[in-house]
Order: sequence, then structure tokens, then C-alpha cells
Amino acid sequence: MPEPLTRTTLPASRGGLLLLIAAVSVASLVAACLFGPVNIPVGRVLGILAQGMGLAAPGPDTDPLWKAVVLDMRLSRVCLSWLVGAALGLSGCVFQGLLRNPLADPFTLGVSAGAAFGASLAIFLGLAGRRLIEGSGLFSGLDALPPAGMLGALAALTAVILLARAGGRLKRETLVLGGIVVATFLSALISLIKSLDEESVAGIVFWIMGSFQGRGWAHVLVFVPYFLLGLAPVLLLARELDLLSLGETQARQLGVNVSRVRLILLVAASLLAGAAVSVSGVIGFVGLMVPHLMRLILGAEHRPLLPACGLAGGMLLLWADVLARTIPPHGAELPVGVVTALLGGPFFCLLLRRRAGGLS
Repeated sequence: MPEPLTRTTLPASRGGLLLLIAAVSVASLVAACLFGPVNIPVGRVLGILAQGMGLAAPGPDTDPLWKAVVLDMRLSRVCLSWLVGAALGLSGCVFQGLLRNPLADPFTLGVSAGAAFGASLAIFLGLAGRRLIEGSGLFSGLDALPPAGMLGALAALTAVILLARAGGRLKRETLVLGGIVVATFLSALISLIKSLDEESVAGIVFWIMGSFQGRGWAHVLVFVPYFLLGLAPVLLLARELDLLSLGETQARQLGVNVSRVRLILLVAASLLAGAAVSVSGVIGFVGLMVPHLMRLILGAEHRPLLPACGLAGGMLLLWADVLARTIPPHGAELPVGVVTALLGGPFFCLLLRRRAGGLS
């Protein structure tokens, strides 16, 4: 049960833990830029980053190739992986509180399947790799897959809301059932697309497994507006999310407009998840694992829990992507979704053993 709800400052212990998580997460953004197939000395990487942020004057001996690798390839990928992980962590925390289900994750309501279907359809139609904007500008590296994935995610969310409206109200039971129906139907459509065009199977499978390969600043700029639109209502309604976690009846008695708040949180969390999937593919376990871990550390109150899940989710996916691009030799990469699954599986085995020990 959530702790008593007040708008006072956080206890010093939880505030200190939150600051520590924030510091480690921000430091990870810099540290992750040190890794890559191109061997660049640590001092040079830090110097290039300082120059890129305007903290140091450009040096005459700065290698243009190294500068392009650090700022255009590594830093953009690091920022995107952190933002996607933060979105998945926040979305998972909201869905678990909103649906009162510890196994809920950002993809419970079919948003992931919708984004996967949109991207699969774009690959089937030959739009993968086709630039939306020609030229050499900042958005020149953007292809049709992110917009197609985002449209698919929003369409899936709309279908779930329409199916779940029983008596003009959104109920968590019907939301879950609607999500299962939509996700199953869209998964069948993806299988149909793969069977109709065998040449697109490899591209669809690799995209669905999740990867940041080939992503750049254009994808970051496309992702950020959706991230901010989803983030604002989630943080503003943290107290109402605590009340909804107590149950619909109790929340209504405490003055919460349950249907309105639930719809806003549902749309905001789905927007975060849909935007994440549209630029990275399907990456599992982050939105499921991070809220569990942060809840064990900070407790169940969503005011500190939500920012902690965002910070920890970003840090987790950032380092998972570092492993995905450094473990294979000769510049090859693993799908980052494989790495998160390999990390998430043992985590939940330990969690189940811990809970089973506590019940015995």
C-alpha cells in the first residue's frame, strides 16, 4: 500500500537516494561515449565532449574523424538510448500503478504491437531506408520507420480505448482485455506480412528485436517532443496515481475524477512507449524490471518513484546498448532487446525466489 500522501518535501534518505541515482545516470551519459569500435583515447573523448558542449575551445590537434565519431555517432546514440530507456521506465511505472498489476509493462495495451505493425508495414511497402528529407541537414538521416511506428502505436491505443469504454467509463479490466485483443490481432497481421514477403522477414525481425544501430540526432529530435508531451502529465498527476493505486472507489471518495485522470495517464504513458518503440523497435523488460527495482529501493509513492524510474531506465538501456555494440567482434552488434532480456530474466528469477522465501 502506498505511503501517506503529502506535498511536503521528501525524507532525507529517499531524497539522497534519488540524487545519487540522478548523478550516476548523468555520469553514465559521459562514460558511455568512451566505448566503441573506433579506439579513441579517453582524454581525447572527454576533450571533444567538452568542446561540443562549449566548455572548452577547439584544439588545433583535434582529429575531425574522431570528433565526428564522438559527437555525431556515439553521443547521439547515447542520448537516444537514455531517453528511450527513461520513457520505458516511466511508462512501465505508470501502467503498473494505473492497472494495479505488477506484471504490467509499457506494452500491455498493445502499443508495442501497434508500433511494430506500423514499422512492418513500412518495411513491406519498401519504405525502410527511404529518407523523408533529402539533403545534408540535421533531419536528413530520418527514414520512414519512426513515423510509421508512431502512427501504428497511436492507432492501436485508439482501438484499445474504443474497445475498453464500457458504460462510458474506462475500467482497468476492460483495458487489459482490449489490449490483449488488439495486440493479438496486430501480431497476426505482422505474421501475415512476413508470409507475403519473405524478403522483408529479416528486416522486420531485426527491427522488432530492438536496436539503435544507424540512429542519430534526427531520431533524437523526433523523439523529444513526444517524450516531453508524455512526461509532463505523468509527473503532474503523480499524487492522483497514488490514489488510483488504492482502488477506484477510494480514489473517487478522495475527490479524483477517475475516468479523466485514468485517460490522461493512459494516453501519456502510451505516448512515451509508442515514441520509444517507433525509434528503437521493441525492447522488453526495461519497463517491467526498473519499476520493480526502484520500488524496492524507494517505496511505492509515485512522486519520487516516477523520476527514479526514468533515470534508472535511461541508465539501464544506455549500458545495455553499450554491451550490444561492444561484445561482438569486428564492429558487429547484438539487438539491444536481446541484452535486456538476458538481464531481465535472471532478475525476475531472483525476485521470485526472494518473494517465495518471504512467503514460506
